[in-house]
Amino acid sequence: MGSFSIWHWAIVLLIVVMVFGTKKLRNMGSDLGGAVKGFKDGMKDGGASADDKTAAVTNAQVADKPVDKTTIDVEAKKL
Repeated sequence: MGSFSIWHWAIVLLIVVMVFGTKKLRNMGSDLGGAVKGFKDGMKDGGASADDKTAAVTNAQVADKPVDKTTIDVEAKKL
């Protein structure tokens, strides 16, 4: 009674897929993978300046992601 069987985990997985959908789960997985890759690259480039890292990460993120026509990018203006 203390441990979960395979059937418990299968039901939980089915509920998660029904709630979030496969497309959203796939996107979350790719975003998590990109974040881990960026973290590893950041740890390797410990000697580079912060501005160089930010520019490199921003350029890499723009090149890796396909264009999403439903997202609108805006910049906030300081008053």
